[in-house]
Amino acid sequence: MRYLVISDIHANLEAFESVMAAAAPLNYEQILVLGDLVGYGADPNAVCDRVRALAPQALIRGNHDKAGSGVESPEGFNAVARSAIGWTYEALTPDNREWLAALPAGPLVVDDFIEICHGTPFDEDAYVFDDLDALRAMHAARRPLCLFGHTHVQVGHYLSRDQFGLSTADDQRPFTIRLDETNRYLINPGSVGQPRDGDPRAGFAIADTAAREVTLHRVEYPIAKAQARILEEGLPDVLAQRLALGR
Repeated sequence: MRYLVISDIHANLEAFESVMAAAAPLNYEQILVLGDLVGYGADPNAVCDRVRALAPQALIRGNHDKAGSGVESPEGFNAVARSAIGWTYEALTPDNREWLAALPAGPLVVDDFIEICHGTPFDEDAYVFDDLDALRAMHAARRPLCLFGHTHVQVGHYLSRDQFGLSTADDQRPFTIRLDETNRYLINPGSVGQPRDGDPRAGFAIADTAAREVTLHRVEYPIAKAQARILEEGLPDVLAQRLALGR
């Protein structure tokens, strides 16, 4: 099976459309969505409508989906994120708000090889910031390949019998991670709508279980248009500015 893996769209319709266009010729069969469809960006309804129409094989919620739909309070968010998620809650249609609120929590087993989560397999809201976080996540995963989001950083970790390391030392994209049968892997496809690894291009991945590989991709999108939409809706200026920086 070839899966298109996307995460952290964050209501950035321009980035999402560019990812879907770039992925179209890559012959994927199913779609996996790792959460945070909304928050920060200016088009939550359009993104929700598009994802719903795609009917992903697996779709889980992120922390912004919970707060944006009213399932949880945004109390733990910073001031900018709270402002954006408050706007998101009001902007969402009742139907989309209800749909987001009903999204399942991760982790979720997809097949014999893949498990998905938003943050980590042990806590859907936890971040993988360092090696210890990554190791704990891999030990908690129930499948050899765990795909995660939340950090907005496109990265791959591996764990063999006697070694732990990064599978993404090369900045080249596309970049293919070959999956050894004896190892465990923790891979983030990157953020579609708000990358934070210094590369402003939208991120996504193709996971191929037959070929046993995950290929990380980046694609240019009309950042200026996404910035204009954010400012048009009266969202905080910093949310527009950061898109051009990938931070």
